Amino acid sequence: MQDERSSWAVGWSAFAGFVLITVGFFQIVAGIVALVDDTFWVVGKEYVFQFDITTWGWIHLILGIILVLSGFGIFAGNVAARTVGVIFAIVSAITAFMWLPWYPVWSIVIIALDVAVIWALTAHGRDIAEE
Repeated sequence: MQDERSSWAVGWSAFAGFVLITVGFFQIVAGIVALVDDTFWVVGKEYVFQFDITTWGWIHLILGIILVLSGFGIFAGNVAARTVGVIFAIVSAITAFMWLPWYPVWSIVIIALDVAVIWALTAHGRDIAEE
């Protein structure tokens, strides 16, 4: 194990914090849109995860708030924020997968960003706290 911290590692941790905040805001916006105008989202064929759009709005809104708070906690070097960030990045990726029929391209982008966050926080999460 390496005792000296790498600027790359700190960079990846900062990346994870910024992406958590950004994805959180994306989720908040999607949630607000679903709550304000539930006819905005196009509904395709029947899907296994067929929830009401208002329900999806609340899911996205709550998830987004948690992601934003976790992202800010990453910059404070908070271990709990890092743990919550990983857990809720996983939840965000699963939610985005379940949201695929309504917004496929957006969902794929969110999944890719969540995977990058999970990797950055698990591989390099403690390095930003030491900076």
